[in-house]
Amino acid sequence: MLPTSIDDDVTESDTLGVQPACVLTFNANDPSGAGGLAGDINAIASVGAHALPVVTGAHARDTAEIVDHYPLDEDAVREQARTILEDVTAQVIKVGFCGSAENLSAIAEIASDYADVPVIAYMPDLSWWNEVQIDLYLDAFRELVLPQATVLVGNHSTLWRWLLPDWSSEKSPGPRDIARAASDKGVPYTLVTGILAPEQQIENVLASPQSVLYSERFERFEATFAGAGDTLSAALAALLASGSDLAESVKEALGYLDRCLDAGFRPGMGHIVPDRLFWAQPEPDPDETELDTEAAALFDLPAHDTKH
Repeated sequence: MLPTSIDDDVTESDTLGVQPACVLTFNANDPSGAGGLAGDINAIASVGAHALPVVTGAHARDTAEIVDHYPLDEDAVREQARTILEDVTAQVIKVGFCGSAENLSAIAEIASDYADVPVIAYMPDLSWWNEVQIDLYLDAFRELVLPQATVLVGNHSTLWRWLLPDWSSEKSPGPRDIARAASDKGVPYTLVTGILAPEQQIENVLASPQSVLYSERFERFEATFAGAGDTLSAALAALLASGSDLAESVKEALGYLDRCLDAGFRPGMGHIVPDRLFWAQPEPDPDETELDTEAAALFDLPAHDTKH
């Protein structure tokens, strides 16, 4: 017979057991599920942590492109975060796309108030956005968020054009060059992804201004993905929150991303979406193919032609 309440037969410690670490993540809603909060939540849960999602706005997008973005008011963002942080302890904060300079200011204020909590800051590609909005956002991120960040994550091309706009050498800047530029704003570590390498490979490097701390190459996929950066940065945040050291967390997060991309799928007519729950998919059994075909025939649904 089950107890009628926790107090009857089960203690709180028996019920809770070992609890997952918590990651407070700021990001926009992405209705395609490719990135944004949906991507963060799946990646964070997949590597064993619990997401505390704060909505910063909403994208209007499909799997091919972002059409527009509608930011929330900064008070709404601030109130979401402060309310949950008064109740739940977050081990790591992840900052994704926040939609406005005002929202970045509110988030930086919160990160400053919780200065002992590491911040993983992800800078996505913003080329879909209006140029004036991009400049305002990048300036605010540089001046307000980077001084709070523990690790900056971004694609090599994105970080280069943002942090080193006056780079004049014929040779593209290396990870340590980008890490030095980020360090000027207070970031101790930078994870630079998508560096083109020989033999159809992509290199990803964790660097500080003084040295390369971890580097790994993966075979380049001949496909275009949406949501890879959110997947990597969310997984990294969750692994750090769970107690792994930085280099080991980067290694595991990169390996996780590689498997997500390898199992990626195309839900629409646009880009491929990482399968963050690849490990939950059943392995195909060739012996069941004939049985599955017969079962499908017995449960053949008519075409969806209902008109509302």
